Amino acid sequence: MIRVDRVALSGLKARGHHGVFPKEREEGQTFLVDLVLGLDTRPAAADDDLTKTVHYGIVAEEVVAVVEGEPVNLIETLAERIAQVCLKHDVVQEVEVRVHKPDAPITVPFDDVTVTITRSRA
Repeated sequence: MIRVDRVALSGLKARGHHGVFPKEREEGQTFLVDLVLGLDTRPAAADDDLTKTVHYGIVAEEVVAVVEGEPVNLIETLAERIAQVCLKHDVVQEVEVRVHKPDAPITVPFDDVTVTITRSRA
């Protein structure tokens, strides 16, 4: 793992139509996303300059757009798409994405279903 600073966003919430069952595709459900963006924050801190770090407000909007966008069958695929959007920001060297699907169609009591992936430029 690259030794980097981390900027985290937790609990990004959006409604998507992801899943393998017709009801999931038709009705949609809420997904939550947690991100940990790995980058070197020293240049931004030294100059107190937003342009030298990641603008987490923009990242949040882009991630929500992915969740609200084209449906996929698997939250693994959704997580991969989110990771790729995050890595398009030049300063982001790695990203950990956790997608929560708290309303997954499971027939027994449960709190949450998550998939967590880590992707990097290396």
